[in-house]
Amino acid sequence: MQIMPYGLKRFQKSEALHFITFSCFHRLPLLTTSESKDTFLAELENTRARHQARIYAYVLMPEHVHLLINEPPSIVLAQLLKALKQTTSRRLRGDRDCFWQERYFDRNVHGEDARSEVIHYIHRNPVKRGLVTSPELYRWSSFRHYVMGEQGVVEIESELTARTSMSPDRDETEMNSSAVPRSSLPYRDERVSCEIEHYFLGSPSPDCAIGE
Repeated sequence: MQIMPYGLKRFQKSEALHFITFSCFHRLPLLTTSESKDTFLAELENTRARHQARIYAYVLMPEHVHLLINEPPSIVLAQLLKALKQTTSRRLRGDRDCFWQERYFDRNVHGEDARSEVIHYIHRNPVKRGLVTSPELYRWSSFRHYVMGEQGVVEIESELTARTSMSPDRDETEMNSSAVPRSSLPYRDERVSCEIEHYFLGSPSPDCAIGE
């Protein structure tokens, strides 16, 4: 039996993933401040680490969140998302009864091409919305990890993470040289965009669950 060294990340190229989207209550822009987005990211990482989930990409938009995540080994994904929404709601909702919309979009993602397509869609969101002119200018996504080798609040499952976990003494220059080149980033997102539009336009329930 082969024993994996402690802390070694395994980049799962063949793993089936979930593209998750969930919205603030009534799609209100409740994630507009730096403080609210930073709070959400801290809780996202706490939840990810607690349940040993792997996050491949994310972006926080003013009124919704996109995640590319695996099915965690110790909990059903729906329960992980419920826990994440409840903990963040408690910290962010203030006097509001609800912070999050109850339902969420969940698309299964199989294969490297589909994964790349979704990652590109996630990272292009702030640019398409006009929040920034280039995705690396937006702090609340995983784009800077892929392109600049930046290790942010949320641990991202990637080849870079796997390599740096194996070699903890590598300096910043080495890590940046291992980042994904800009020219190799995926580019197709039309189909993903269409599916998300249907989710936003067709969400049937304005209600939130208790504690969300």
